[in-house]
Amino acid sequence: QQTGRRYNLFLKRRLRIDKRHESKDSIFFRDGVRRIDFVLSYVDDLNKEWEKKLERRKEFESNLQKAGLELETEDKKESEDGKIYFVKIHAPWEVLITYAEVLNIKVPIRENDIPSTVENPLDCVLTPFRLPERVMHPEPDYFTAPFSKDKQELYLINDESTFFSPSMRNRIVYYILTRCPYGTEEGKKKFGIKRLLNNGTYSAAYPLHDCQYWKKASDPNCDSERYTLYMEWARFLRFYKEQPLDLIRKYYGEKIGIYFAWLGFYTEMLFLAAVVGLICFLYGLFTMDENMSSKEICDPAIGGEIIMCPLCDRDCDYWKLNTTCASSEYSHLFDNVATLFFAIFMGIWVTLFLEFWKRRQARLKYEWDLVDFEEEQQQLQLRPEYEAKCTQKKKNPVTQEMEPYLPLTSQAVRFCISGTTVLFWVSLIIASMIAVIVYRLAVYAAFASLMENAQTLEPISGLLTPQLATSVTASCLNFVIIMILNFLYERIAIWITDMEIPRTHLEYENRLTMKMFLFQFVNYYSSCFYVAFFKGKFVGYPGAYTYMFNRWRNEECDPAGCLIELTTQLTIVMAGKQIWGNIQEAIVPWICNWWGRRKARSNPENLYSRWEQDHDLQIFGALGLFYEYLEMVIQFGFITLFVASFPLAPLLALMNNILEIRVDSWKLTTQYRRPVAAKAHSIGVWQEILNGMAILSVVTNAFIVAFTSDMIPRLVYYYAYSTNDASPMSGYINNSLSVFQIADFPTRNKPKMNPDDFVICRYRDYRYPPDHERKYLHTMQFWHILAAKMAFIIIMEHVVFIVKFFVAWMIPDVPADVKAKIKREKYLTQKILHEYELEKLKEKLCRGDTQATEKEFIATEGKVELSRAM
Repeated sequence: QQTGRRYNLFLKRRLRIDKRHESKDSIFFRDGVRRIDFVLSYVDDLNKEWEKKLERRKEFESNLQKAGLELETEDKKESEDGKIYFVKIHAPWEVLITYAEVLNIKVPIRENDIPSTVENPLDCVLTPFRLPERVMHPEPDYFTAPFSKDKQELYLINDESTFFSPSMRNRIVYYILTRCPYGTEEGKKKFGIKRLLNNGTYSAAYPLHDCQYWKKASDPNCDSERYTLYMEWARFLRFYKEQPLDLIRKYYGEKIGIYFAWLGFYTEMLFLAAVVGLICFLYGLFTMDENMSSKEICDPAIGGEIIMCPLCDRDCDYWKLNTTCASSEYSHLFDNVATLFFAIFMGIWVTLFLEFWKRRQARLKYEWDLVDFEEEQQQLQLRPEYEAKCTQKKKNPVTQEMEPYLPLTSQAVRFCISGTTVLFWVSLIIASMIAVIVYRLAVYAAFASLMENAQTLEPISGLLTPQLATSVTASCLNFVIIMILNFLYERIAIWITDMEIPRTHLEYENRLTMKMFLFQFVNYYSSCFYVAFFKGKFVGYPGAYTYMFNRWRNEECDPAGCLIELTTQLTIVMAGKQIWGNIQEAIVPWICNWWGRRKARSNPENLYSRWEQDHDLQIFGALGLFYEYLEMVIQFGFITLFVASFPLAPLLALMNNILEIRVDSWKLTTQYRRPVAAKAHSIGVWQEILNGMAILSVVTNAFIVAFTSDMIPRLVYYYAYSTNDASPMSGYINNSLSVFQIADFPTRNKPKMNPDDFVICRYRDYRYPPDHERKYLHTMQFWHILAAKMAFIIIMEHVVFIVKFFVAWMIPDVPADVKAKIKREKYLTQKILHEYELEKLKEKLCRGDTQATEKEFIATEGKVELSRAM
């Protein structure tokens, strides 16, 4: 008996040792044959809900098995922390072919015989940017047709285990999981994995990555596509390489593939805009010394003799114009003739970008079998939340089936609450912007007084003016407020959209998109709109200044114009957003994953299972792509709406996007669980948003050039008021400054001190002098300039819009070769299917089924002839 006990103990030890040598880093069941298509995890916590959760799980898993899925459970003792159960799910062949037909999945029927397009003569130049063919095109190109169980011999089924790709398999399993019932509660039928995740019955549900990202899988049956994506795509050192879009689509699905295709195309198009913007900036840099306005401001005999009126009441002193010498020189970098050219160029560039993207999208739709794709049933299906909250039912006129609906009165109430909430938050942004304006007005006098009295600031006083100090600090404060409001509103927008109870997933995404974009638009751009179109426009004149809330005097622009301040505002907000976004996207997930995996490092690698490794990663939620699109669309607004003020904006965006592609690919490949594959044939509602911003950008840039830039007043002076033929722009500064008699200052505005006993001071405006009969009223030159500005806006808008619409009309949305390929594929696919049906009917005739089959045979032959004719 003692010998038997020793033998049993020996067997247990031997089993434990063998188990430690058996690697759990596998994507197969214990038998090593059945592939794990999905994993569910749960923690068996003994709280008051424990029994209810246990019943739900039993019912749910039982129904999954009834649906044909195969399950294998890993006990919590096998997990790394000893607390989590893992349920592994495998979809056998019969389940896959059943739901492939339901989901209308297209599968190969014949290898594509259409010759590829003519080789690009620049291929030899582009070779360093290319990826290997096995990475770019991991599968041959096939003609495809929707799967049908009755025609299996028609399809190219070489191996049932690999016929459906892992992304197709996880999509099918997820489709079943979202519809599988788990019981009846409170008289309502409950179903779907989403609800089970929300109520804590399961803690996670996810498909598996196929291997570790830094090394290939040891199993030869595994393609190690994650490793390939990491090595060829997700590393920053590959930033100059093209993206393996076909492999991305194969591994992650079309929805993620189309996002990276759009982001890559947008980045490529930015290269042209960045080059032109850089040339315009260099033009401003090289012509800085020739700028007559800054020369006159810096000249001690001109700018040094012009005494300017104080920029704030009581506390500010009179100042000499040449103290703004440095800022006037720098403003020429962005406020020059090239600014006008670049604004017109960007209006046309936006059109080219959108039109060429439509062509690129059409090509992808053909290559990725999305030509006949209508929104996937998974997108158009009723949301589980909609079905749960809508207790009333009515007959669907299309399907003639009873389905839940939300009464009109309930919809109206929910929309009113939603609209009021959105309006409140937009008002809150405007209020915060007004608070920043008040800050600018309140601290300007403090900065002016500080810089005048501080000896330590004297060396940089020419560069760091009170206007610039106020602008920079206000921009930084505004950026912080933007980030805080953004953080809060994200949660509010999701709550509002949930409250509206949208009917389908597509409707939910579109509503959330519009709410978030509206908020972000106001949040990010309101400060830029203020500087561009309001600052310095409603100032009044000395002795009759306008005040905000009858207390704070409105801001004036620098004598060289407001454009340099708009540039400062745009740079801080745009650059700050990009830096903060990359920190959030890359560093935060990495820290979270490092913290979550710290215990696992002490265990042998072969005991750290594939499902546990993926469980410890971050979740790429249903709104993961939404935030990526939103970030890029807001950036698109910065480089189009205000680009006339900052030609280097496209260059900044280009550098950010080169980094963004690699950061997004790195985090998706290394830091996040594998998302469930989903289909999409376009970028969706974002296309309409981009079109709207493209039209608005023409208007904003025309107004920036006319009202924010100093170009139109200079041109009017050059052609109508200059008296020096040898140097037409000389005398412009003196002409643009009006005269004010200091004795006319009311007590509220008059400076406390006037040690040099100045009699007059100058201010930026076109008004009659104090000795004129129309004292301090606008001169005729003011009205000439205003008329020229309005004429410029009308002419520029019409010219750019005409060119835009002409270019859009000239460029077809679908390339001619793609149209021909689509027609060819449709013809061949129909021909193959009809010939297959014909062969089947011939076999029936040969077997003697003559009566019913003869009619079918004639009808099918007719189909074949019709197909040929078409």
